[in-house]
Amino acid sequence: MPERASPADWDLTPAVEPAEGSTDDADDVPEDVREYARFSKMDGAQYDRVNEFLRDRTYITAREWAIARLCADFRTETGVEMTKIGENLPELVPFMTDTYSPQAVNQARSAFEDKVRMAGATFLYGAMSGFFTADELDDLMYEVTEVAKFLLEVEGVDLAVEEELEAEERISSVMRDVRSASDELRHDGTECPNCGHTIDADASADD
Repeated sequence: MPERASPADWDLTPAVEPAEGSTDDADDVPEDVREYARFSKMDGAQYDRVNEFLRDRTYITAREWAIARLCADFRTETGVEMTKIGENLPELVPFMTDTYSPQAVNQARSAFEDKVRMAGATFLYGAMSGFFTADELDDLMYEVTEVAKFLLEVEGVDLAVEEELEAEERISSVMRDVRSASDELRHDGTECPNCGHTIDADASADD
């Protein structure tokens, strides 16, 4: 797995440069937008650099990542504030330079959800198919967990070492259960190559 980068690797030039003679109309920006600091570690980051990092490691684009996070953070009892997100996108996310329509915000969120669903199905099939040994699956889980933790850290989530270890152990435990259950399903009615007994998935499920 490539070495974990840091937000500094994405810093080249400011993502948003005000036009000459323009003034900062801070009074026109909603208070919750001014106070939003989720992506503050990425001040000065360029969209292309962020997008390249994500495309090398995930299915999602920088646009989809940022907007999905904003939709989660700006959710109210009546729905997601898509107009507010779109109109204030450059103020909310340093590497986004354009405003978006509510329709474009919704499309990006939908694309994120679709890709997560497809990636999840792909990963679970790989984990359940028997293509990976238990050790290989552990290595794979470590790699993808490192990428996920890095994205959370960039968003401003502070993960204590104890919390990281606990989360990793929970994930590993679940994946061991998934692999064990898939072994039973794939080999139901066949003879175990290790001990010679006939595998019965239904009987195992009842135990």
